[in-house]
Amino acid sequence: MLTGNASAATLADSSTLVVETVGSVLTIGLNRPKKRNALNDGLMAALKDCFTDIPDDIRAVVIHGIGDHFSAGLDLSELRERDATEGLVHSQTWHRVFDRVQYCRVPVIAALKGAVIGGGLELACAAHIRVAEPSAYYALPEGSRGIFVGGGGSVRLPRLIGVARMADMMLTGRVYSAADGVVHGFSQYLTDDGGSAYDKAIELGNRVAQNAPLTNFAVLQALPMIAEANPQTGLLMESLMATVAQSDQEAKNRIRAFLDHKTAKVKPT
Repeated sequence: MLTGNASAATLADSSTLVVETVGSVLTIGLNRPKKRNALNDGLMAALKDCFTDIPDDIRAVVIHGIGDHFSAGLDLSELRERDATEGLVHSQTWHRVFDRVQYCRVPVIAALKGAVIGGGLELACAAHIRVAEPSAYYALPEGSRGIFVGGGGSVRLPRLIGVARMADMMLTGRVYSAADGVVHGFSQYLTDDGGSAYDKAIELGNRVAQNAPLTNFAVLQALPMIAEANPQTGLLMESLMATVAQSDQEAKNRIRAFLDHKTAKVKPT
């Protein structure tokens, strides 16, 4: 799924995922378009394997949906009756998969379009940056289905949109458009009409791939912990992380290049 003159090497092409490289960006395509990329056990296992072994030369990941939708969530056609123990194990399996996404060693960017529903929204929340096309819409129909989120959505989504907004979605079935989504925190970017979220995600992936790896690590791993810590603990963690980052040789080289006028100053875009 490439556009323009982009070149890619296909690493995997299975019934559930299409994995390619575009330069230093790894693209992971959910490949169940006839099911609106609904998440079943096979796809979740493939995602886990993919995020367990990110190649060393990859500097960013883009996850997207093949076809017209990102993901319509849990594949209800494969939902079977489970006892309490089996249900707990199934939920925690999803937690482990989405933890691999959230705690990936490189930034993960989700390219959203069409349905971003239930478990699909939970997956999107595990990414670090979300880019939406105008066709994207967000919903949590668990209330009408008689179920509850089980993929970490009750932890991750309120941090983006707030508890009250998430509760309203689950209770009333409220659906948010892509335009509303960028206002309320579902995504950070919204493409123009006709614009491809995938193309924008690749652009952002190439941009973040140019950052110092240690800085990216600090943003992905330390920043969320600092934000959740009590203020004094957070400030100490910040000081320690800043000290480690600026002592790295990569940082020294980049600062010297800036002082020698070899890199551009920040300007409004």
